[in-house]
Amino acid sequence: MAAGDRSPSEARTFTDEQTGAAVRRVTDQACIHHHPFYYLPAYDDAMRRLVFVSYRTGRAEVFCEERATGELLQLTDCAELAAFSVHPSYGGDYVYYCAGTRACRVNTETFEEQTLAEFGDVSMREAGMVGAAMGTTTLSGDDRYWAVPVRVGEVSRFYVIDTSSGGHEVILEANSIGHPQFHPTDHTLLRYAKGFDERIWVVNRDGTGNRLVYERDAAAREWIVHEMWRPGSREIITTRWPRGCIGIDVDTGAVRRVTDFNAWHPVINRAGTLMCADTVYPDIGLQLFDPLDGVGEPRALCLTRSSNEGKHWDTDHCPYDDEDFKAGTRQVYAPQHTHPHPSFSPDGRLVVFTSDCGGHSQVYEVAVTV
Repeated sequence: MAAGDRSPSEARTFTDEQTGAAVRRVTDQACIHHHPFYYLPAYDDAMRRLVFVSYRTGRAEVFCEERATGELLQLTDCAELAAFSVHPSYGGDYVYYCAGTRACRVNTETFEEQTLAEFGDVSMREAGMVGAAMGTTTLSGDDRYWAVPVRVGEVSRFYVIDTSSGGHEVILEANSIGHPQFHPTDHTLLRYAKGFDERIWVVNRDGTGNRLVYERDAAAREWIVHEMWRPGSREIITTRWPRGCIGIDVDTGAVRRVTDFNAWHPVINRAGTLMCADTVYPDIGLQLFDPLDGVGEPRALCLTRSSNEGKHWDTDHCPYDDEDFKAGTRQVYAPQHTHPHPSFSPDGRLVVFTSDCGGHSQVYEVAVTV
């Protein structure tokens, strides 16, 4: 298989047994599939394509479903693609990704690959399979700037690439840089994650204003994880596992309750009016909730029945505070393609998620119920 190859639709639609929601399985091959990370877009803004990663060629490659026809289209033919670095452009012209030590993009019409930056003899990502080890990247909402964390020895460098000129610069160095995200409308502002003990940071695109925005309760071994910007605000909503979500105003430091259920990967629609989260320990499927009413009462959207690998989530505190993690005698096993990672479509009418309920991870869409 090669970039530009097409194959027939693999879609099948069924009704969720719990809620009656219409669910569509997009992929159906005996291999790993998954969409981009949960707070990143899986679609271009016009929703012409649904972008996903498939291992059907024997390695990770970028594919898309062309929504007008249902056909599946291979977009890359690229060794060493970092599966969770994939970020579709909002305009739909490109998909951005890292491959080896290169930062690349592919044209969705011509399938031409362009290298925007070459980082040299570096490891690119931290060791492991979670957090900064995933190698997620972020593209500004105007498609102009692409921010890429790069691991170099014992430090991480935060590169910002100008997608128009190809110029790039390091805006900061830190002991860890993971899960970055541009603010939805202020393209001069980013958030990113460090370690569990100092998780949520913001920085300006030029490297100024780098600061921690939330001090966790270390005595209570509070676990702050899985954060994202709330559109229309300067607030970051984050999981306080397993006790729900809080909102943090990055300017005032004000903290508010958002919800109290076990929201695992909470994502918000572009209007900032509705959130969806997968769940684990217990798995009660995808849940919708209001991010603004201070209650966040969940209502079921659909079941995922994914295996949700990661026993360290079965806890009432941050497991990385435990002595076995500190001593290095316990390791995380949490393959990310087993996590649903719900993500809204640009119009807010669909949620895309991944599930390995059938033995292999497949990409699904579910219609949002009102």
